Amino acid sequence: MRLKILTWHVHGSYLYYLAHAPHDFYLPVRPGRPEGYGGRSGHFPWPPNVHEVPVELVRDLPLDLILYQSPRNYLIDRYEILSATQQRLPAIYLEHNTPRLHPTDTRHPVDDPDVLLVHCTHFNAIMWDCGRTPTIVIPHGVAVPADLPWSGALHRGITVVNGLARRGRLAGFDLFQRARERVPLDLAGMGSEALGGLGDLPHRRLHEIETAYRFFFNPIRYTSLPLSVIEAMALGLPVIALATTELPAAIPNRVAGVVSNDWDELLDAMQQLLADHDLAQRMGQRAREIARERFGIERFICDWNQAFARILDGGAA
Repeated sequence: MRLKILTWHVHGSYLYYLAHAPHDFYLPVRPGRPEGYGGRSGHFPWPPNVHEVPVELVRDLPLDLILYQSPRNYLIDRYEILSATQQRLPAIYLEHNTPRLHPTDTRHPVDDPDVLLVHCTHFNAIMWDCGRTPTIVIPHGVAVPADLPWSGALHRGITVVNGLARRGRLAGFDLFQRARERVPLDLAGMGSEALGGLGDLPHRRLHEIETAYRFFFNPIRYTSLPLSVIEAMALGLPVIALATTELPAAIPNRVAGVVSNDWDELLDAMQQLLADHDLAQRMGQRAREIARERFGIERFICDWNQAFARILDGGAA
């Protein structure tokens, strides 16, 4: 059954992969395209099943399901833009993030046994206090073109983080700066130009560029599993990362990269990979295999279709 789903543009990369599902996704847009109302914006090759809808016309849409993706969507936006009938439609809340107020004692904003709460990682699911709201985990899925072979020809590493300087210690801005003092390391993502980086590149172009780097460094201390990490693995890059949140489960240590909270060990690993192309190739090949085994787009879409069926067939419980 092809569904008509209303959601918001919250995380462009995730929305792009979710749009691989065989359903129609309707994105509300406002003048000026403020946060959450950007529609088909960003450097993504949006498929034709992603539709923009002026916010004042949302109430007239014949929808099957509402997919909330932020506290604002759930607590404010739904009352402002949805009709009373739409507000009663089957609902899923997609939680992208780790709890911020307190890592273990933060109550989730959704407290409703009729809403299905979807987490991106098992770490997130176990850290949030979800109360009476039914929860499931749908791990990330990515679709990386098979015609982008890794070469590792550049004697450099790359980091991909949006707003790294603005997000500070949480995103590991200080760790990135410390690493760049010791090893050749480039930065891509929104706002990276101010740090001498590559900028916010189109999706395909970013992947093309990444394949030339020897390794991928993820400096983020505390966040959900970054899609940029999974994409790098799928491209064949070994990953250097902190052993926090879901990363140790996603990246087998000394197999698909190096995952540690020992800063000297991480720096040594970067230098080893720069010095040994064959080691980087072996680790990167295993990273590619793991990404495609665990984070393939087919499994991702199957999981989401099951979640849609669950909420439509009988509710979240």
